[in-house]
Amino acid sequence: MVEENNSKLDQCVTYLAQAEIPVLKQTARKLSAVIENVDRLSARNIAQIIKNDPLMVVKLMRYFQLHRGRSQIHEIMEVEQTLLMLGLENTLKIASAKPYVEDLLGTDHREALVCLLKVTQRNRMASAYAYDWAVRLQDLHYEEIRIAALMYDIAEILMWCYAPKAMLKIKHLQTKNKAVRSRQIQEKLLGFSLHALQFALITRWKLPGLLRTLMDDNCHDQQRVKNVLLAVNLARHAANGWDDAALPKDYEQIGQLLHLDPEEVITVISHKKF
Repeated sequence: MVEENNSKLDQCVTYLAQAEIPVLKQTARKLSAVIENVDRLSARNIAQIIKNDPLMVVKLMRYFQLHRGRSQIHEIMEVEQTLLMLGLENTLKIASAKPYVEDLLGTDHREALVCLLKVTQRNRMASAYAYDWAVRLQDLHYEEIRIAALMYDIAEILMWCYAPKAMLKIKHLQTKNKAVRSRQIQEKLLGFSLHALQFALITRWKLPGLLRTLMDDNCHDQQRVKNVLLAVNLARHAANGWDDAALPKDYEQIGQLLHLDPEEVITVISHKKF
């Protein structure tokens, strides 16, 4: 494969692994509002804000994994648990750290910023669908499913932050050559795929192995993985409009997961439309 022994991939992983993960101004503002309101300042309220932002989640998760004690042997994927382990004061210090995404990209990369915001919104949609379906399937660890769907495109989001010109080239080529797979275009322009970058970062940051599994297409026969993948696909296709040609297939596959007819799936999804 192209990624094997790839120096370009190694260089990118090394850079992103050490780079400060930026935060969205909107998330920072929400956190500030909660901090200023003593009556609302609680671990639950802070967690609710953080787990709607893939950048904030990976920022917190990366810090926890790199600083956790040796006695902490159990993997933690839930934001509330991570927050409690770190402590509220420490969490707020990590979460409030700059840079802001908007300042990082500035006025020179407005198109890249718009693309980044669309990906984060898409991931929020996917996490909401995945969470809802996990509850329906009586998955007791539904928060793990939610977080996996939310972070599914974290490598792409980080690349929009730190390599906006290259990402715009990829986007424009994808638009012009829809018959060519995205992975092929990424490998041609970057020297590696975003999929490979994502798993390399998960390994470098020592993020939970479960997160890697839940994002792994090769494990699609597992119900939990299928839940994440179908939620991501639905959000991606719906972002093109609810008349996207790929959606009927999505409805069929979601129906098989939830034991519903495609028409029933549409009804379930309609209550979650953003």
